[in-house]
Amino acid sequence: MKIGRHAKIVDLIGKYDIETQEELAEYLKREGYRVTQATISRDIRELKLTKIATNDGRQKYALMQSQSSGMNEKYLRVLKDGFVSMDMAQNILVVKTVSGMAMAVAAAIDAMHWGEVAGCIAGDDTIMCAIRSVDDTIIVMEKISRIVGRK
Repeated sequence: MKIGRHAKIVDLIGKYDIETQEELAEYLKREGYRVTQATISRDIRELKLTKIATNDGRQKYALMQSQSSGMNEKYLRVLKDGFVSMDMAQNILVVKTVSGMAMAVAAAIDAMHWGEVAGCIAGDDTIMCAIRSVDDTIIVMEKISRIVGRK
C-alpha cells in the first residue's frame, strides 16, 4: 500500500501544482487512498519532497533532485518496485508494471533523460516507450535490467 501511495504521490505532484499537505491528501482521497495528516507528513519526508516556486509566485511540492547521479533515488525505487516485465517490438518497448503503477514508472523512465527514449505513454499496468531505433531499444532494456536487478 505504501509503495503504491508513494508512486501515486510522485504522479500527482508531477501533474498538479500541489501547495499544501491538505491539498495532497484531497487528491489522494479522490484516487481512493485513505490517509491522515500524519501519513502525508511522513510520506513527504520519506519521499524527500521539497517546495519550489511556480511561475505565478506560489509554491508546489516537487522531488528533490539527486546531485550526484542526476537520477533521483525515489524514481529508481518506483521503477524497481513497479516493474514486472518488458518486451520489445522493433523500436517500441512495452513495459508491464504492478497494477496502478504504470504512470509512476513511466515518469521514472522519463526522469532518467535517456537519449534513446523519445517518450512514454502509460495506462494502468502497461507502458509503451517509443525508442529511437531497434539498437537503442536493446540498450534501454539493458539499462532497465540493471536498475531492477535482473541482469
